[in-house]
Amino acid sequence: VRLGKMNLAAHGLAGDIRQGNTYYEDLHNSVGKFDFVMANPPFNVNAVDKERLKDDPRFPFGMPRADNANYLWIQNFYSALNDTGRAGFVMANSASDARPSELEIRRQLIEAKAVDVMVAVGSNFFYTVTLPCTLWFLDKGKAQLPPSPPPGERAGVSGSDTVLFIDARHIYRQLDRAHRDFTPEQIEFLANIVRLYRGEEPENLHDSAAMLEEKFPDGQYQDVPGLCKVATIAEIEAQGWSLNPGRYVGVAAREEDDFDFFERLEELNEELEALNSEARELEERIAENVAGILERV
Repeated sequence: VRLGKMNLAAHGLAGDIRQGNTYYEDLHNSVGKFDFVMANPPFNVNAVDKERLKDDPRFPFGMPRADNANYLWIQNFYSALNDTGRAGFVMANSASDARPSELEIRRQLIEAKAVDVMVAVGSNFFYTVTLPCTLWFLDKGKAQLPPSPPPGERAGVSGSDTVLFIDARHIYRQLDRAHRDFTPEQIEFLANIVRLYRGEEPENLHDSAAMLEEKFPDGQYQDVPGLCKVATIAEIEAQGWSLNPGRYVGVAAREEDDFDFFERLEELNEELEALNSEARELEERIAENVAGILERV
């Protein structure tokens, strides 16, 4: 608590920080209360006692049967928003495709028209682990929008029945061998994609205009293979209710004479590292589950 208060003070902010266990306690009476939620919760937490959470209004879509708290966090953030509230949070990649009880929760969340933007982020953005992650952005107010109009009818394509998927795995600044981040220009570029999607004016506080002009020369949103794609709820249902940007965005077209073998090899190696990280995470979870079953037997 003291560290949290010091952090706020260092950034010139005020806040009400309390000590508690978020799984079992709602110290701020948060349901339907907040305009904005921003969070970086712990990934894949197990051993949460779901019996203590029955009938808790913070989990309107039900309990995940898997021993994993990711979808408890997601519902917690969703339920804390008021009718026009927005949430942005970091989540393990596995949550975008998790099955089967998590799929049912995800389906309800999508059909509630609250999922607004999904962004895939590459590996090495954390200081302690190499795992890639996904950024989730919810917007409860989006349900009040009309369905997305046909392309060309307005500058933005955002509607109550759409989700914007962005693959930012190949957008980063290499800090050192083991760490990456986004530059202010890259963050602004990604945010401007969302602004175009919503029919809003882009910003150029960090000189991202050239990046935007390259991908969106008409100044209007368009799907860009390998970068971004707007999908309808019907298209998401056809993909098994997946929220993995890679399923929708596709691969950027590459000119044959522009092929660089070493550049492509590096890209493939990065993708392999990300897949290996996810595989190790799954192996650990499988081993833990098997050990738990053997202990009970």
